[in-house]
Amino acid sequence: MSAFLGGPADGLRRRRAGAAGYAAALCLVVLALSGAMGLALTQPWLFPSLGPTVMLFFESPEQPASRPLNALVGHGVGLVAGIACLLALGLAGQPSVPEAGLTLPYLVAGALSVAITTLVLTLITLPHPPAGATTLIVSLGILTQPLQLLSMAGAVILITVAGWALNRLLLGRRTQ
Repeated sequence: MSAFLGGPADGLRRRRAGAAGYAAALCLVVLALSGAMGLALTQPWLFPSLGPTVMLFFESPEQPASRPLNALVGHGVGLVAGIACLLALGLAGQPSVPEAGLTLPYLVAGALSVAITTLVLTLITLPHPPAGATTLIVSLGILTQPLQLLSMAGAVILITVAGWALNRLLLGRRTQ
């Protein structure tokens, strides 16, 4: 009989569906905002590591990795580690991995940049796993030009501010 009246399982399903709809809608809004900025500026303001970042913001806003500071510092460390490894291994100006294929220097640059990003973020206790994708985008030569790197930083700032503001406004409480 309780199955017809809507028992506890129905309430849980409705809450889960509401949370899923919230996360999906806001991921759409924030990534579309970043993409629109990229279209307007003809720069890469939409790139793979933004997806997991906004998913964290809206699926798990209470997790430490979802904090705005973690996102900003994480992606910043990822950008610096990626470009440092790219430069240290003499890969600046070379065709990217998607263009020319994976070579030993790119393999080292990619693996080392993620290791450095992980080390730094762990030591300073500001985890943000999507930063590993940011560092790979750079260390594998995909986005490396100064304007592209600035665009990546701008996009991270934009989605972080938008994510924080939307969670604060719509959830009615301060997230981590």
